[in-house]
Amino acid sequence: MLTFEHSKQPMKTKEIINLKEISRFYQVGTETVKALNGIDLSIHKNEFVAMMGPSGSGKSTLMNILGCLDTPTGGSYFLNDVDVSKMTDSELADVRNREIGFIFQTFNLLPRSTALENVVLPLIYAGYPKHQRLEMAKEALEHVQLADRMNHRPNELSGGQRQRVAIARALVNNPSIVLADEPTGNLDSKTSIEIMGLLEEIHSEGNTIILVTHEPDIALHAHRIVRLKDGEIEHDQLNDNILKIADVTMQEA
Repeated sequence: MLTFEHSKQPMKTKEIINLKEISRFYQVGTETVKALNGIDLSIHKNEFVAMMGPSGSGKSTLMNILGCLDTPTGGSYFLNDVDVSKMTDSELADVRNREIGFIFQTFNLLPRSTALENVVLPLIYAGYPKHQRLEMAKEALEHVQLADRMNHRPNELSGGQRQRVAIARALVNNPSIVLADEPTGNLDSKTSIEIMGLLEEIHSEGNTIILVTHEPDIALHAHRIVRLKDGEIEHDQLNDNILKIADVTMQEA
């Protein structure tokens, strides 16, 4: 069942992300392409933010910078009060593993590994002992209602189940932010509702979620919508009609 909820001004919490004058330029032959041009953006703990924009607007580039997959040409990016904009590749890899959980449209699961092994992977890089990482991964899969599928490989799972594995993997390290890049893009409408219901639940538990989508109905689940155009923020406003999903069950998927 879908319901609309009138949003309220959220209480200010700790600022997790602070971007100041972020630019990202690419050289294509003799032409300089300005993918991002002077972006200022702050995101606080437990915000649920959707980023939208047409192709070429800069939203994917911004997502890559927020996820420490790329570095800006200019400006500063503070993540949990640490300037990550000038870090080396190895330093950024460490930040990604500790601070950021990724959910991708194409799931990005290792095809020959079980669901449990896929979820364990970030914990191996983080240096957790084997017994602890197995317990953490099992708990994450239980949280997304996949305890009975943890020994199945991706080709033995439905699209929705594969995305649940990806969500468990994103959450297993208890990251500061969860970046969801078109998380429903490869799913049918019923499964999309199921996944958005899960993201709402994760947000209600205190997680900070940044969602990239081109679908207006998916963006309505967020409490704040940021629209980009030509490498700049065109609109940044609270969502006055938050779309909520209630009573979504596995049988409806």
